[in-house]
Amino acid sequence: MANKNLTNAKRVKNDEFYTQYSDIEKEIAAYLEYNPKVFRGKVVYCNCDDPYESNFFRYFVLNFNKLGLKQLITTSYKPSPVANTQLGLFGNDKTLTKSKGRPKITANKFIINEVHDIDGDGEFNLKDIAEQLKANKHNEWAPLEGDGDFRSDESIDLLKQSDIVITNPPFSLFREYIKQLVKYGKKFLIIGNMNAITYKEIFPLIKENRMWLGATGNGVDMVFAVPKGVVVDERYKQKAARLGYVGNYTRLGNSCWFTNIDHGRRHQPLEQMTMAENVRFNKKLKGKTTYEKYDNYDAIEVPSVAAIPSDYKGVMGVPISFLDKYNPDQFKILGATQRGCHDEVPDTKKYDDYWEVRQNGEKTGSSGGKTNENANLVGNDGKKNYFINKDGRIVQSAYQRIFIKHKKVTK
Repeated sequence: MANKNLTNAKRVKNDEFYTQYSDIEKEIAAYLEYNPKVFRGKVVYCNCDDPYESNFFRYFVLNFNKLGLKQLITTSYKPSPVANTQLGLFGNDKTLTKSKGRPKITANKFIINEVHDIDGDGEFNLKDIAEQLKANKHNEWAPLEGDGDFRSDESIDLLKQSDIVITNPPFSLFREYIKQLVKYGKKFLIIGNMNAITYKEIFPLIKENRMWLGATGNGVDMVFAVPKGVVVDERYKQKAARLGYVGNYTRLGNSCWFTNIDHGRRHQPLEQMTMAENVRFNKKLKGKTTYEKYDNYDAIEVPSVAAIPSDYKGVMGVPISFLDKYNPDQFKILGATQRGCHDEVPDTKKYDDYWEVRQNGEKTGSSGGKTNENANLVGNDGKKNYFINKDGRIVQSAYQRIFIKHKKVTK
């Protein structure tokens, strides 16, 4: 069944996070700064957003004329668990005529073609939109026949009509969601889990410069509203409260924006020191006389983005946090560990004859094959599990690494 996974995801309320208006506003501002006409004449589609509560709908409808939108389309998945709790302007969900003796609560679609001050109070706001929708003047508010699954025929038909998709899709369906956007060649700006960078379906898009991180909020805490009744880790709840959000909120430190719309931040050059300067001043390289080379890749280990040397001509392995600073004019992405897409940086060694050992000397039961295609360094740092062979040779895996190279080496 096409919507089985989405149904399961929606049943697990912890997969539902509602984006703050201020985060949307800040992100969009970065694209407008780079290109003030980026949304002019465009159809924006928010296909995972109940208009009753979505701050994406709120932002784009309130800025419809300022952005110069041609049309705004918003669709929801069934009745939202927080419907009418945030905006509360449009009344209850519509109900279709009884079918086979049972009423059906529906998902909705809102199509906005025009916005203006309809109640004559001298300003445009959401109440004007509510009045226009109720009067059905130039805008459309109607139930969907299906449940609003972004893969349904109804949703795909609306997707085909759109130019740019902007939303916060279910994290659990991120791979499939991106696949659909790529299939239909859409521009997009969406929120996902930072770990999605490492997915085998996602990383090739980043490597090929068909997708990149957004302009704001990457690698920092983002606060999201959650449905009532969701159990939130008290630490995250308190963190959200310290940031000014009290109640049904949580913070996610591993969330970020993904897009294929250009913005100025990705063209800002990364400031760097030379190899010698990094060895002398960078704390991550304290106690070392040079950069380490991997045991199984012809590349050097760069322990932090700040430690990327300006004068190294070869291949460098960097943390995935590099993507937040990635400038395609300055660097070329060659591949990544454990993703089967590092043809330009092949691994030179396998560890099938090694076995994994904990720091207390106990074997884990795993063979060294577990670390094949990781970026491995010779030695034991005394902190994490290591791998050893019958000759006593020890290696340890670095965390996931992206392989990069300077497009032009500078001193």
